[in-house]
Amino acid sequence: MSQARALIAAAVAAGLLYLVGAIALGSPPEVSDSPQTVAAWFADHHDAARTYAWTATFGALALAVFAGIVRSLLPAPHSSVFLLGAAAFIVETAVQAWFWAGLALHPLDSETARTVYDITLFWGPILTGSTMTMIGAVTVLGLRSEPLIPAWLTALGAIVFLEQAVETVTVFGTHGFTAPGGDMNLLLGAGLTAIWLIALAVWGARRLGGAPAAQPA
Repeated sequence: MSQARALIAAAVAAGLLYLVGAIALGSPPEVSDSPQTVAAWFADHHDAARTYAWTATFGALALAVFAGIVRSLLPAPHSSVFLLGAAAFIVETAVQAWFWAGLALHPLDSETARTVYDITLFWGPILTGSTMTMIGAVTVLGLRSEPLIPAWLTALGAIVFLEQAVETVTVFGTHGFTAPGGDMNLLLGAGLTAIWLIALAVWGARRLGGAPAAQPA
């Protein structure tokens, strides 16, 4: 398989695995739900939570392949910065999946379940640091006198980077749209980041099929 096809395959696999995991979870508890509601949800949906952990496991592999190939297209130090952001993204997602699986393995008292679940809700707010690292490392390459990436990817990257920067306010949210694990994280932010990753995969595949890749230091 060529690197271009491997890049697209890894991107598609990561996207599908994330989608399957999200569908399995359905509508998990919100930050404002009571401890009893959280404990009851995991008692009723333990298989869904463990399915999400399973998809996250294979998703880590797909994302690692994706990041490794994209890194080969970027010059130093952008390649290293991008790879560090991608690695943090993968690790943070894996840690979140550990908590989901742990909550699903054995019944917990409501207060403990609420506390542990609160940790998972902060996956989205903190993940913005990793996404900004990846997006920023690529987007600045479009601002050079001889840009490495096209204008459309630069513009998209700037928009998504700005949204992710604003999305950091979810660290302080307590309810509604800006709550940790709320719609700003899981719908707006995740959707825009997914669009950028798809666009990055398209650019990467085209570059691999044409001009030689940059050699990262």
